[in-house]
Amino acid sequence: MQTTLVLLKPDCVQRNLMGEVIGRFERKGLTILGMKMLQLDDALINEHYGFLSDKPFFPSIVKYMKSSPIVAMAVKGANAVPTIRTMSGATNPVDALPGTIRGDFALSIDGNIMHASDSEETAKEELARFFKTEEIFEYERLDNVVL
Repeated sequence: MQTTLVLLKPDCVQRNLMGEVIGRFERKGLTILGMKMLQLDDALINEHYGFLSDKPFFPSIVKYMKSSPIVAMAVKGANAVPTIRTMSGATNPVDALPGTIRGDFALSIDGNIMHASDSEETAKEELARFFKTEEIFEYERLDNVVL
């Protein structure tokens, strides 16, 4: 089992698509272990997107990521990292296949609905960035329990 980070970006929040995206994860059999809405500040944006800080488009990323709250989620499941990456679709929605989250909902590369960790190692770093240990809850899904 893997646990990974998913961020529902400002366009997802602003377009009322949060439930649709979360529902897709739940219907896939993934488990939400932690979820919170937060307004990003410069420090957290710089930490998370620091690898892009020398790019000319970085100021627009900062502006976009501060344009509304985001939703951070810790999501667990078998092969959660590659499963969620596949469900997400290509970063550029022009290249995202229909049926993927970005293929169905993203309008531009600048507003591409969500972020998903790209590896188990990155997921651990990113989860620690957005969640305290006590904000992630382990529990048994009722559909996995025999009553």
